[in-house]
Amino acid sequence: MAKFAGPRLPLVMKGLVSTHSSVYEIQRVTSTAFLAELLSSNVVNDLLLLESLLDNLVARQKDTCASVRRLALRGLANVASGSPNKVRARGPQLLTSMIGGLDDRDDPQSLVALEAMAGLVKLLDLVEPADLRPVLLHVAIRIRPFFDSEKMEFRSASIRLFGHLNKACHGDCEDAFVEQVVGGLAPLLLHLRDPHAPVASACKFALRMCGPNLECEELTAAFQKHLQEGRGLHFGEFLNTTCKHLMRHFPDLLGRLVSTSLFYFKSCWEDVRAAAPMLTGFLVVHVEPELRPQVDLEHLTAALQLLLKDPAPAVRMKAAETLGRLVKFA
Repeated sequence: MAKFAGPRLPLVMKGLVSTHSSVYEIQRVTSTAFLAELLSSNVVNDLLLLESLLDNLVARQKDTCASVRRLALRGLANVASGSPNKVRARGPQLLTSMIGGLDDRDDPQSLVALEAMAGLVKLLDLVEPADLRPVLLHVAIRIRPFFDSEKMEFRSASIRLFGHLNKACHGDCEDAFVEQVVGGLAPLLLHLRDPHAPVASACKFALRMCGPNLECEELTAAFQKHLQEGRGLHFGEFLNTTCKHLMRHFPDLLGRLVSTSLFYFKSCWEDVRAAAPMLTGFLVVHVEPELRPQVDLEHLTAALQLLLKDPAPAVRMKAAETLGRLVKFA
């Protein structure tokens, strides 16, 4: 209709808007879906419908139906493709709507939050940096639990958004945001071995974007060299190089990185579970002797010995290799 029946759209829109207060949920869902998709077309500018459409969808964020709230967010994000030149002026309102979706507590399946993450990816490059900067930390903290979601779509969307957050603040990150970057390193490195390609691809992108914010040229160069999209990754070589740079430039992170790795010893994904002792082992290899007290060797050894009983041969092999490295570490 946007392409072939533009002049008729104002009347259609008027009819659909009247269902905003319908007692029938399916009517509210259907009308919201139509209006949301309409915003992906520039015809709404030609017909002077943009402002009224945006106001209507913002109002629908309070709907009791999660599907209506999700579709309203999709429509607001569609402004990025239909009317990108209007995003800057509406930036604060659009960001507030997306963050509201991230914080939606009345959707047990978190599909509203998933839509908000996808919407933020579309909008971040178009909003004013001054509008974005105050919300970067909140968004980073809010999406972190989704990195390890059982659902692939949530892992992929949250990790890719984390990459875009890092891209948005290159050269101008608050210390608290950099702390989030540091805290995300181990999960991002390990999910490079995620069984689903979209998640691994999102990790590559996120790590490339994280590099400059860590202010370590060697680490940034390693991420750029090994993690280019469409290229194969020799994970062992990459992880060894990364750990070497981490221990050379951020030796105080040893205990924290090892502790995070231990969490993934119980991962439900075999390849991630095998990667966790690899990460621990390479950190151990490259650490300086005076930093040994950061690691509880007894606890680490016990955790690795449990992995020797893992049903997956690859996990048992990596655990054995890491135990061998610990001999030198001790």
